[in-house]
Amino acid sequence: MIALGSDHAGLPLKKEIIALLEEMNLEYKDYGTYTTDSCDYAVFAQRAASAVSSGECERGILCCGTGIGISMAANKVEGIRCACCSDCYSAKMTRKHNDANMLAMGARVVGVDLGRMIAEIFLTTEFEGGRHQRRIDQIMAIEAGEILS
Repeated sequence: MIALGSDHAGLPLKKEIIALLEEMNLEYKDYGTYTTDSCDYAVFAQRAASAVSSGECERGILCCGTGIGISMAANKVEGIRCACCSDCYSAKMTRKHNDANMLAMGARVVGVDLGRMIAEIFLTTEFEGGRHQRRIDQIMAIEAGEILS
């Protein structure tokens, strides 16, 4: 299950991501927003990120105007590794090397076609593990308040 969230600026791109998920036969849960009325992205980032963090959803995709604010908010939820991506290579590498469990995109930055490509790559690329797992463990240790040496 894929968790979705957006603010008003990201809503048009989120609707395109929903169409992509349906084409890919992937289940999703939309945590809002559902209208173009001005709203605060942090609310919807937290809802979707909490679903991923709890295990209710495997991964998540978030959209706002730039992708930056909504990714920052999502990354405050324990266990979330949300990457803001504006290109296909970054989307691929954040899965392969960072095991990102959430993707954020800016609807005003990437547009529809590129946004769909980025999302598809994010959803179909697997984590490589190996030496990269040590780095993920370090990221999670920082989140737990440990000092790396």
